[in-house]
Amino acid sequence: MPDAIDQPEFQPRLTMSGPFTDAEREAVYRAIYSRRDVRGQFLPDAIGDDVLLRMLDAAHHAPSVGFMQPWNFLVIRDAERKRQVAEIFARANDEAASMFPKDRQDAYRALKLEGITSAPVNICVTCDRTRGGPVVLGATHMPDMDLFSTVCAVQNLWLAARAEGLGVGWVSILKESDVKAVLGIPEPIRLVAYLCVGRVENFFASPELEQRGWRKRIPLADLVFEDGWNAKGKLSGELR
Repeated sequence: MPDAIDQPEFQPRLTMSGPFTDAEREAVYRAIYSRRDVRGQFLPDAIGDDVLLRMLDAAHHAPSVGFMQPWNFLVIRDAERKRQVAEIFARANDEAASMFPKDRQDAYRALKLEGITSAPVNICVTCDRTRGGPVVLGATHMPDMDLFSTVCAVQNLWLAARAEGLGVGWVSILKESDVKAVLGIPEPIRLVAYLCVGRVENFFASPELEQRGWRKRIPLADLVFEDGWNAKGKLSGELR
């Protein structure tokens, strides 16, 4: 039997725990509550590379299962590339409108659902499903954790953008294969998010779709269960 290989003793580097200061905590919650899906309010102002890199670094520090870090970020400024993606959206949007009940189709078509060409920067966030290898720690029984991890990176980028005074719009009405062809994204890379990024004159005080009557926010009390599905408890009572 071969001798055991000596492993260096693990010495973790630690940092302080505990809550943020009141001002720091308020800043975090302000970014969360004031973040909006921006579609038509983009200004043409350029975004500095320093700001863009801070946002991308925040995205890169998102949690990822098995520390696989499956994401890539394609930064798109080229007007022709954006125009081609906007055409893909237009075709998909026409198809999407026909999927809604007839009494909602006019309301759907009246919505502004993208800012691809008006935003100075587009960012395509992808997921490399092979990056962690054939067996990924933490994803052995939930194989979609790479996709979920990539969505965490999108959220980090979105909150960082809000802190920088930038708006972000997530365009999901796209045919993935067409966008991948325009941007040269190979298989088996997945397109997770196509984001429009830019400065805005102001943000909606509450979500635009809520203000336009498309949907209302569901009360939190209706969504919180305790110790079992559909089981209400102390928290649900306090939320009402």
